[in-house]
Amino acid sequence: WAEGPQWFGDGRYLLFSDIPNNRILRWDETTGATSEYRKPSNHANGLARDRLGRLLTCEHGTRRVTRTEYDGRITVLADHYQGKRLNSPNDIVCASDGSVWFTDPPFGIQGWWEGEPATPELPHGVYRIDGHTGELQCVLDDLQGSNGLAFSPDEKLLYVVESRATPHRKIWQYEVLGTATKTKLKSKRLFVDAAGPGAYDGMAVDVAGNVWCGFGSNGAADADLDDLDGVRVYNREGRPLLHIALPERCANVCFGGAKNNRLFMAASH
Repeated sequence: WAEGPQWFGDGRYLLFSDIPNNRILRWDETTGATSEYRKPSNHANGLARDRLGRLLTCEHGTRRVTRTEYDGRITVLADHYQGKRLNSPNDIVCASDGSVWFTDPPFGIQGWWEGEPATPELPHGVYRIDGHTGELQCVLDDLQGSNGLAFSPDEKLLYVVESRATPHRKIWQYEVLGTATKTKLKSKRLFVDAAGPGAYDGMAVDVAGNVWCGFGSNGAADADLDDLDGVRVYNREGRPLLHIALPERCANVCFGGAKNNRLFMAASH
């Protein structure tokens, strides 16, 4: 189950997670070879880079967010909130101020496929780690299955996937407001509704503000997979632009390549 693609332009390679096989894989653009970057990975899911180029990782197995230092050491950025263990950090982004944002649904503790069974101690939250103090702040806790997240190009808007919303899966849009001590989200607006048996997952926003989101079946028995699997693209107003058809469900996407205009799609296998 491929997830969390992250491009490293300085090395011309892509990292992505293979959650059930407990590893992070590395695809080399110069040779086309794929190799193991880290195993075990603690069932790593979402990947990102901080403002200094270091790898940020959401780990299901250890229920934490980590940073890989230049010498390979692992620094734990978050594993508890108000004395309770995080559920299973899922997707992650880093803002220009150095703050790290991540979602924390319980998907990685619901069975043995992406982690190991455990009882959730916290709601399905969205969190922010302050880039200067390291303080962990819960900015959202009212979504069911908070999943993919991404900023608009100017970082004034945050998009969050609610992947267990009923009756349909949704993407929500929030205004990001910050102060010297705290950041909050306001003006919650429905950006787009799957309006059927489809489900959104991870996403990326291009320089024009268009939202590119992994898409596939929500598990409904009557879902027509041929019409769902792939990537859905919407403009900044939420109007559908196109669907990239893939042979498997797409979990997450990122941009990369020499001009940062190549789309990498992590689609099941």
